[in-house]
Parts: sequence; C-alpha cells; structure tokens
Amino acid sequence: MRLILASQSASRRIMLRAAGVDFEAVSAEIDEEAVKLKLHGLAAKDMAAALAEAKALSLSSISDALILGCDQTLECESGDMLHKAESLDELAAQLRALSGVTHQLHSAAVVVENGAVVWRATESVSLKMRALSDAFITTYVRDHGAEVLGCVGGYQIEGAGVQLFEKIKGSHFAILGLPLLPLLGFLRVRGMMTS
Repeated sequence: MRLILASQSASRRIMLRAAGVDFEAVSAEIDEEAVKLKLHGLAAKDMAAALAEAKALSLSSISDALILGCDQTLECESGDMLHKAESLDELAAQLRALSGVTHQLHSAAVVVENGAVVWRATESVSLKMRALSDAFITTYVRDHGAEVLGCVGGYQIEGAGVQLFEKIKGSHFAILGLPLLPLLGFLRVRGMMTS
C-alpha cells in the first residue's frame, strides 16, 4: 500500500521524510477558494478538517493507496478566521492585528482509502504573539514578507517567524501543518511503519 500526500507543501514533505515515512506527493485537485465558499460558516477547526478531507477525496481515484489530505486554519480571539495575506501591506496589517494577542492554529489531516475516510485527526495550538513595534513589523515584512505570504498568519515558525512569539502551547508539528504523531500511530496500526 502506498501513501500519497495530497499536497506540495514543503514543510509537510520535510516532516514526513524526516520521520522516515515513505510517500509520494501529488497536488490536490481542488479549487480551495471554491470549497471554502461552500463551507462558509464552519468554525475554524471544522474548516481545517473539511478542507483536509476535500483534498484527500480529490485524489481518491488513485487505487491501492492511502491518500493523506492536510489543511490548517488560523482562528483569532474573536473566532474569526485569518486567511493568507495577498500583499505585503495586508501582511503588515495582519501582524498588527495579531500583535500582543493569542490565536489558535488548527492543523487537520484526513486519510482516504478507496473513496472513504478511514482516519482523521486535528490538533490545535495556542500561540501568543508578543507586542510588535511598527519598526519591527516594517523590518520583518521587508526581510521575510515574500517568503511568508503563502503562510497563514505570515510566519514560518521554523525560521525568523519564531521571533514573533512569547508563548506557544501545543505541538510543533501542528504549527508546521500536520498532526504528525497521531498520523505515525495510524501508519503503524496499518502496518506501513514498524511498531
């Protein structure tokens, strides 16, 4: 049995490789924005799980494989979701909004086999951003903005983004976009990794 990662996410591929997971990466065949519109009104945690499932199901025509779909959402203190910034100005505005407050990052993974969901997990992490000065935000956006525009919240915790935070509670793997430990447990149960 093969494992197919329905994503081209570099951080997810790095995590799986580092953990010794044998997999292939194939881009999910969905219009993520159209799916989000259909799912409008879902809570952030449920949205992450639904998007992960949609990504996995988009490749369910691949036979003899487990298809792993993943997604991540950022929930503000208000309960609203924050999406990926589309410009450097929007990124700076998001960082100002997150400055000094705690937000939740929800990372979901779903495995589909023969068109049916056979496993799912969601992990949530609480992240408190330190109070950021305008000078810091300006410098951060100038130096790192282009590389973090594709990241919800505008940070890569494995790089300079760690400077944004004063407190983090939860799994480092979930911050990177994958509930890795639960997934490894599932793969061991399925006999795809040694117990």
